[in-house]
Amino acid sequence: MTPMHFMLNSTFSLSILGLSMHRTHLVSALLCIEGMMLALFTSFTMLFSTTQLSALAPAPIILLAFSACEAGTGLALLVATSRTHGNDHMKNLNLLQC
Repeated sequence: MTPMHFMLNSTFSLSILGLSMHRTHLVSALLCIEGMMLALFTSFTMLFSTTQLSALAPAPIILLAFSACEAGTGLALLVATSRTHGNDHMKNLNLLQC
């Protein structure tokens, strides 16, 4: 395993670990998801550039577009919850409460 592959795998693993352990604020969850998406984008870009597959060349760009849409939706949810609840704590975002 090359150092670049190790770095990307550890980045993705640390993002998953951060998402599963530190779920107190919505901002931290969104940052962990963004870290996972950036690690996937870099991995896909490296994979398709080394294998020279022209049919799958647009895949990293499509992933990056979905990542941008996810970030925009996440920030909109963050603004909406901070306006209605006053904070962004994940424990206040229970869908079963009225």
